[in-house]
Amino acid sequence: MSIESDSNRYLAAMHAMQTGVAYELARDPSSGTPKHLRVGVNTAMCDHAALVRILVAKGIVTDAEYATAIADEMEREKQRYEEKINEMYSNGNAKISLG
Repeated sequence: MSIESDSNRYLAAMHAMQTGVAYELARDPSSGTPKHLRVGVNTAMCDHAALVRILVAKGIVTDAEYATAIADEMEREKQRYEEKINEMYSNGNAKISLG
């Protein structure tokens, strides 16, 4: 796969996962406050960016390998949200797809 196609896969899965988060927050608003979520996201982004920068600089991974890996993982996250939402809204009997 190309970096561009992996980037597109990543963005599609990320959007679907965001929809899953919205469903979860609609069902239980106490599951996340804006400050709590923002601190967690910003920390994870900085930690992740630093690690990737080191790995690419050392030649351990390539940009293409990284693009494939994050697209794969975001698709797994999307699937986890689909399973969770299907269970929340229908006792596991519905087939809700996030994208």
